[in-house]
Amino acid sequence: MASRADPTQGDPTRGDLGRMIADARRIVVFTGAGISTESGIPDFRSPGGVWSKMKPIYFQDFVASEEKRREAWDRAFAGRAGWVGREPNVGHMGVARLIHSGKASSVITQNVDNLHQASGVPARQVIELHGNASYATCLECGERHELEDLKTLYQATGDLPACRLCDGIVKTATISFGQAMPAGPMARAEEETLACDLFLVLGSSLVVYPAAGFPILAKRNGARLAIVNREPTELDPYADLVLHDEIGPVMTEAAPAN
Repeated sequence: MASRADPTQGDPTRGDLGRMIADARRIVVFTGAGISTESGIPDFRSPGGVWSKMKPIYFQDFVASEEKRREAWDRAFAGRAGWVGREPNVGHMGVARLIHSGKASSVITQNVDNLHQASGVPARQVIELHGNASYATCLECGERHELEDLKTLYQATGDLPACRLCDGIVKTATISFGQAMPAGPMARAEEETLACDLFLVLGSSLVVYPAAGFPILAKRNGARLAIVNREPTELDPYADLVLHDEIGPVMTEAAPAN
C-alpha cells in the first residue's frame, strides 16, 4: 500500500523515491526500528516487541539499586533484548550507498544496534540519539568498556561492572528510560536536519519525541520529506512522498548500486 500527501497525484512508487533521491543535493537519513526488524531485531513497542516481553529498567533505578544493575547486566550479557549480534540487511546497505556516494551527509538513528556502522557507514556520520548497545560506558568519566571484557569478569567473579579508571558505575551505552537525551548528538542532528534538502525517514513510527520532531523541522526549513514505513505515521500528511512498504526492497530499487 502506498500513499502521498497530495492524493490527487496518485500512489507513489519506489521509482518516485529514486527520482527524489537523484534530485537531492544533501540527504539526511532518519532510521527507526523498522529498518532493523528485517535483520531479525525486534522493535520496542509493538505487540511482541521488546517492552512487551520485559519491563524496562529506568535510569534512576539502575543508578540507585545494585539489584537493578545486576538485573540489567544479566539481561545484557544474555542478549535478551536481541539488539546486538545481527547482520546488516539490504536496507542498511542502501543507506550506506547513499553515504558513500556523497548524496547523504549523515544518518540520524533511533536504533542502538550498531548496524549502520556494520554496513560500512563511518561512525562519524552516524548520529545515535538513543545510544549504542554494543559497548558500555562509565557514567562518571565516560570511559568506553567492551561488553565481552565486562562479561568475562562478571561471570568469573560475580562483581558488577565498574570503571577501570575511576571505579564509577558502568552501563551499556544506551539511553534508558528516564535518562537525559545526549546533548551532543541532538545538536548535531538539528544541524544536519537544517542543512538537508531531503529528509528521508526509514522505518520509524515517529511517535517518540523529541527525535520525531526532526522531520517537521526539516520540512519547515524547506526540505522535502519522504517517509518509508510499513504502517502509517502521524506525519504522513506532511510528507511529500509516503511509501507503506518494506525498506529493504525499497532501498534496493530507489538507491541501487552503481
